[in-house]
This record gives sequence, C-alpha cells and structure tokens, in this order.
Amino acid sequence: MYQRIFVPVDDSDTSNLALAEACRLAKHMGSTVRLVHVVDLAQFGWGGTEFLDAAELQKSIKQAGEQVLGQAQAQAVAAGLTPEVKILESWGDKIASVLLDDANGWGADLVVMGTHGWSGLMHILMGSVAEGLLKQADIPVLLVRNAGE
Repeated sequence: MYQRIFVPVDDSDTSNLALAEACRLAKHMGSTVRLVHVVDLAQFGWGGTEFLDAAELQKSIKQAGEQVLGQAQAQAVAAGLTPEVKILESWGDKIASVLLDDANGWGADLVVMGTHGWSGLMHILMGSVAEGLLKQADIPVLLVRNAGE
C-alpha cells in the first residue's frame, strides 16, 4: 500500500518512536524509506553576527544534522532497512513547507513523523511542524506521539 515512506527526524525521543513505527510499516510492506533532517541556516546567514564566523556556524549546524541523520539511519539499518538519507536546508522557510516540498518531489505516499502534542502556551511559543505539515499535506500523514511527554 505505502511504497515510499518519508520520515523527518530530529534527536528527540518522539522522533525515534516515529522512526520505529515507520520501520515496522516499511518492513511489513516492503517500502522504501527516506529519512530527512532540516537544518535552518538562516539564523546565522546575515547581520547580527559580526563577532561570529557565520560560515563556520552553518558548517557546525550541518554537521550536527548529519549526526542526527546518522543515528536515525543506524536505527533503520538495525531494523533491517536500507534507508535513503538527506539533509534539507532551510533559509528561514517554514520547516513544514521544506519537508513537504521534498516529500512531494521524492514521490512519498506516506509521511511518518513525531509530534510533541503541545498545547496552550507551549504550542504558541514552539509552534508545531507536524501541525503545519498536516494542514498542507495532500498525502497521508501518520503522527506518532510520545505518551511520556
């Protein structure tokens, strides 16, 4: 049914739970999995960083993103999969839009991602990438929530 499963990852427990669910689905259905992590490079791209080396900071952000992807890839490999992996760059764009553009370009037929399930003030302050993606997506989205949060 789902042949191309798109999985945004970060370094949270909730993301790891979503990845585990995506791996179970992929194994059961014989699906291809694409793991992505978004790095926002705009925060150090212009102005206000006179005392910082913006290029070096962006390089560090990318390296941290590659570590997150490497850990997710190892989890998927341990589950018996051979995932595709990709770092996505944002330059101040809405993360949900960056994710959907890549998912659609890749031909994903399912997105599996974690959601923290924040509400109230925390939701206002932190926003929700999952909610933004869910509102924009024209493909099925499976949200996995960490009951411990």
